Amino acid sequence: MITQISGRLIEKTPTYVVIECNGIGYMINISLQTFSLINDEACKLYTHLSVKEDSHTLYGFFNQNERHLFRNLISVSGVGPSTAQVILSTYSAEEIISFISSADVAAIQHVKGIGAKTAQRIIIDLKDKVAKGLPTSDILFQKDNTIKQESLSALLALGFAKKGAEQKIEKVLKENPDITSVEDLVKMALSQM
Repeated sequence: MITQISGRLIEKTPTYVVIECNGIGYMINISLQTFSLINDEACKLYTHLSVKEDSHTLYGFFNQNERHLFRNLISVSGVGPSTAQVILSTYSAEEIISFISSADVAAIQHVKGIGAKTAQRIIIDLKDKVAKGLPTSDILFQKDNTIKQESLSALLALGFAKKGAEQKIEKVLKENPDITSVEDLVKMALSQM
C-alpha cells in the first residue's frame, strides 16, 4: 500500500493535486482542509489507496490525523471514499468529531449525499472511537485571490450542477462579503445545498 508521497507539486486544485515523484505524476484526491494547508512546491501527503474492481484511487491528507478520520469514516457502512472526502471538505475534523460526540444528526445530514440513516450510522459507529480520543488536526486557512473560481471548481468536482453551485456561491458572497478563503466559501455554500 502507498502510505505517503513526497515530491514536487505540479498541479493544485480544491479537489486534487498532482505530485511528481521520481518522474511519475501522481493524481491524489484531497479535501478542502488539505488544499488549504498545501502551499509549498515541495509537498508531502499521507495517502490512502482505495482499490475497487475498476479503479485504484489515491486520497491524500496533509497530516495523519485527517487520514485517520477518513479511514474511520469509510469504515462506516454506506460511506465510501468519495463521501468521506465530501464530509472532510464540508467540515473540519474538529467539527466532525464534535458532531459525532454530540450526536448532531442534522449537522451531518447537511453533507451532500448523507441522509438521516447514514448520519445516524456514522454517529453510532464512531461515537466510541471519538470518546477514546480520535485524533484531530489543526486546520489553517489561506487567502486566495481566485476564491470564486476555485470554489466553483470544487463544487463541480463534488458533483453539484454548475448553475446551482454558481447561485449558492453568489448568495454566500452577497451575504458574507468578507470571505477570503476557498474553504470558507465552499463550506458555506455546501451548508446551504
